[in-house]
Amino acid sequence: MLWSDPENEPPQDMRDMQAMLRRAGILLALAMIVAMFVVGLH
Repeated sequence: MLWSDPENEPPQDMRDMQAMLRRAGILLALAMIVAMFVVGLH
């Protein structure tokens, strides 16, 4: 590894995919909470 090497950043599409997976995980967690409320109310 040389000092002149660029920063070790993932490519743009990989960052987009990580952001999308993070959003999907948050949505899934919210859906689980809502489902638990619905099941608990019945």
